[in-house]
Amino acid sequence: MTTIPSRLAQMTRTSSSRAEARLRVIDLYRAWVRAAPEICGIYALNVTPAYLRHSIRQKFEQNRHVTDQRAIEVLLLKGQQELQETLNCWKQPDHIYGIMLQNNQRPHRTFLQKFYEGRDEDAVLPAASGIV
Repeated sequence: MTTIPSRLAQMTRTSSSRAEARLRVIDLYRAWVRAAPEICGIYALNVTPAYLRHSIRQKFEQNRHVTDQRAIEVLLLKGQQELQETLNCWKQPDHIYGIMLQNNQRPHRTFLQKFYEGRDEDAVLPAASGIV
């Protein structure tokens, strides 16, 4: 497939209301879901499109609680940028595996379990974890 940088380019715009922002989020989610088979094919991922759709759904669900209009706009911009970079093959397969498909949930531990380990993992994240 030929890389066409402007293929997914969009003008930066802001939503005038929460309803419009919600529609834009749904459009972005649909674009990601529709692109799942293409992403699996482009990067020759060893996962099914259904699993990729599931991980995309999890990423969107992580930000479901965001209500600030400006934060939603930033997340929309970053999501569109990620989609464009992914579909234009500007990433390596390791980026897809590490950022999109890796589950960043840690098992829940009590305060005493953390204390006995002698460190607070929640305060220190590895540099290549993909978490911003």
